[in-house]
Amino acid sequence: MKVDVFKEVGENCITLEDGHKIYDMIHSELSSGNNVELDFENVKIFASPFFNSAIGRLLKDFKPEDLNRLLKITNITSTGMSVLRRVIENAKEYYSNPEMRKAVDDVLLEQSESL
Repeated sequence: MKVDVFKEVGENCITLEDGHKIYDMIHSELSSGNNVELDFENVKIFASPFFNSAIGRLLKDFKPEDLNRLLKITNITSTGMSVLRRVIENAKEYYSNPEMRKAVDDVLLEQSESL
């Protein structure tokens, strides 16, 4: 399966909502053991909320080595790849370390209650 990210969300990959749209498109394919290509041709702007929602949370259900084998990222800028790598490293730590996950969740809850 190939997903044209530009066609799906435009030139700005920024929001959680856009990331969730991509996640919904690819999760079942990956769960079935199918290869997925995310093509970022023509995408110009990247932000961690998009990658957290689209890719980072896949690490809840997939081992990093399985995700590396099944998910191919193409035509992404060096800036986009840098953001993606940081998100993946943070997600690996978050999903593999229950103490860190609890600490992050507690901080987020506290911040949301203060709004």
